Amino acid sequence: MGFKAFNYGANAVCFQKNGRKYGMICSWATQVDYDKVVLLLGAQSVTGRNIAPGDLIGISVLSTQQEDVMNTLGENHSDEVDKFATLDYTLAGSAILIDNASVAMVVEVLDVLHLPGIEEDNLVYGLIRSHTQTGAPMLTIS
Repeated sequence: MGFKAFNYGANAVCFQKNGRKYGMICSWATQVDYDKVVLLLGAQSVTGRNIAPGDLIGISVLSTQQEDVMNTLGENHSDEVDKFATLDYTLAGSAILIDNASVAMVVEVLDVLHLPGIEEDNLVYGLIRSHTQTGAPMLTIS
């Protein structure tokens, strides 16, 4: 992977749209204001390709006890397998929130950007509509 300047978190990005559930793990995510977040979702991600402005998505910051959830959502593509068959989750409109996560946020997608150097990837800019916290320690990917 090369240079690693930060500790990368295990953030589940999940939603349902057009009768399908989408979910993935995004390490490149950060809060950029009190109520704004950005996520960089790779071009290979089926989940990322299906996110559009106006969508409500769930972002769940997984706890240290949820490595199994990270592995389930991090393997395969959402159009190949039902990643949610064995997961405990809650629906909040179209947002899917992973139960018992450290932080669970319902986020409205404001824009999906394609910047120079990462044109193929999806830089998702979103507004946090609501959130809950359990106080559990956050899982990082080492």
